[in-house]
Amino acid sequence: MSFKSLCAVKGVTANGVKEGKFGLALIRASGTAAGVFTANLAKAAPIELMRKQIKKGRLDAIIANSGCANAYTGTKGYEDAVTMTEYAGSALGVDSNSVGVASTGVIGRYLDMPLIRRQCADVALNLTSTPDAEDSTVRAIMTTDLKPKHALVESEDFTIGAIAKGSGMIAPNMGTMIAFICTDASIDEKSLKEALKLATTRTFNRVVVDGDMSTNDIALCIATGESGKVNPREFSGILETCCRSLAQQIAADGEGASKLLEVTVRGATKEAAAAKVARVVIESPLVKTAVYGEDPNWGRVIAAAGRAGVKFDPNAVSLWISDGNNKYPLVKSGEIIADLTKAKAAMRGDKVIFELDLGAGKEEATAWGCDLTEKYVEINGKYTT
Repeated sequence: MSFKSLCAVKGVTANGVKEGKFGLALIRASGTAAGVFTANLAKAAPIELMRKQIKKGRLDAIIANSGCANAYTGTKGYEDAVTMTEYAGSALGVDSNSVGVASTGVIGRYLDMPLIRRQCADVALNLTSTPDAEDSTVRAIMTTDLKPKHALVESEDFTIGAIAKGSGMIAPNMGTMIAFICTDASIDEKSLKEALKLATTRTFNRVVVDGDMSTNDIALCIATGESGKVNPREFSGILETCCRSLAQQIAADGEGASKLLEVTVRGATKEAAAAKVARVVIESPLVKTAVYGEDPNWGRVIAAAGRAGVKFDPNAVSLWISDGNNKYPLVKSGEIIADLTKAKAAMRGDKVIFELDLGAGKEEATAWGCDLTEKYVEINGKYTT
């Protein structure tokens, strides 16, 4: 069994446990650290704590629980988040102020601290650097996810490994989920922070499942430095590749999803403008339901792009549809040339791609999402019961 993520990185051990809906994961990795967080005004207690602790620019471990988000829990919730770092610090022999913490699950409920304390003690005794440990760690933080999410990118000089959870309550403006990233590269705090921010902008912030932004979104990256110094620009590109893999996995595993939806927008005046159009198309319920029904109602893509708040000439756009293997034109410079039979055929697989050229510039961006099915309503209509 080969490595898939975290444990391929020098200096990293991990493990986790899941008991019913309640899980706990520990990651032991020491080094330079950076983080990005949800933009939701109602930030969960662990987010409020980590926004302070990450300013030190170093972490020695991460503790994360699933089943309870510890969000909208006031002073008690914040104190419980601090206590979680103390549990991990004591169990692993590190300063609790250098422990990252994250939670995911139901909002508006308090943590079961005796359970977390017991799980932490048990997991700490079994931290290892094996493929099985990677899998148990990511499964410990899963909620409605159907699949564990791993990413591993290895260069000649260093490795980046990461895990993530995320299936619903996914919308842009931070990390759209929980992600833990480790690398054995040696990189300074400023460069690591910049690289994580750029990677987040181009990957995690371009994933939309349902348009609801979580209270608990967080991505933490720790660089152990055990493979030596790296070129910051090279590192940034490889980190983006790693995060893109996680972003695509999250989109494909959206709650109730049957198809991955990818939208690339080209010909924009700015990358940010292209990204904005791509996100609006991705989150459109009309586009998402058409993809689910394999209905080549491509006019919905044009309509969604037109309300994104980005200036372009609708009569100059071009649009294609693809299944990843075959690509068919729908509009060319404003002229309808769609073959609806071929377009429908391109929607029959588990991946649907739209490519939209605005004809206004040279910048581009890609966003990822999924179709909208009856299963999404079923999952979220009975989430706490």
